[in-house]
Amino acid sequence: MDVACLELRDVAMRYGEGADSVAALDGIRLSVDEHEFVSIVGPSGCGKSTLLYLVGGFFRPTAGEIRLRDRPVTGPGRDRGIVFQRYSLFPWLTVRDNIAYGLREMGLPRAECERIVAEHVRLVHLEGFEARYPRELSGGMQQRVAIAQTLACNPDILLMDEPFGALDAQTRRILQDELRRIWRRGKQTVLFVTHDVEEAVALGTRIVVMAARPGRIKEVLTRGFDVGDGDEFESNPAFAELKLHIWRSVKEEVDGARA
Repeated sequence: MDVACLELRDVAMRYGEGADSVAALDGIRLSVDEHEFVSIVGPSGCGKSTLLYLVGGFFRPTAGEIRLRDRPVTGPGRDRGIVFQRYSLFPWLTVRDNIAYGLREMGLPRAECERIVAEHVRLVHLEGFEARYPRELSGGMQQRVAIAQTLACNPDILLMDEPFGALDAQTRRILQDELRRIWRRGKQTVLFVTHDVEEAVALGTRIVVMAARPGRIKEVLTRGFDVGDGDEFESNPAFAELKLHIWRSVKEEVDGARA
């Protein structure tokens, strides 16, 4: 019997203790296969980012269990890499040295570091910018460096917390195409948190819709059609139908929370 890449078993998370504690997540059950791209969408405050950080091992769940290839997640590990909304680059390091940072921490020989850095510079199309500092790059280019920095360490699972949320619409669309291309040619499993329903559908092979706090999984939808790089996918009736269904599902949660 095949073992899922990632499995969340009745995961719950509370912040604080006693009467002042807040339930962020409750009863999360989710199984993710190898090389899936799973988008996670839901109303603000539903625990999307908390779920990501639990998988990353930065927090321990209050109840339940998270297993990675049938081993319990007990803390952070090199098998999981995370990309944040704000680029998390070292401002005093060049593009080359930012990408190389994790590799050097792993103790890889210099020649091997240089080879991997060069490969990932090409992967995110930053040739010619290796000696630049983050302040000399656009927001989109900084996020490419952050993605390359994470991918260079070859994590099994890529955790992305609204990585394009601070970017303009044009740059966001370009980086969505870049990420889709990188995912297709690689082996990583991706968990991608977003507030943007269109982005969730454009990227995810499956889309997890979360209910309002305490966060629960309301429904999981499989995208039954492909989205090609650069395609005008918005004109696809199936895309529009799935996007509308998810938007209505999220809006129902938002309206219910307000009531």
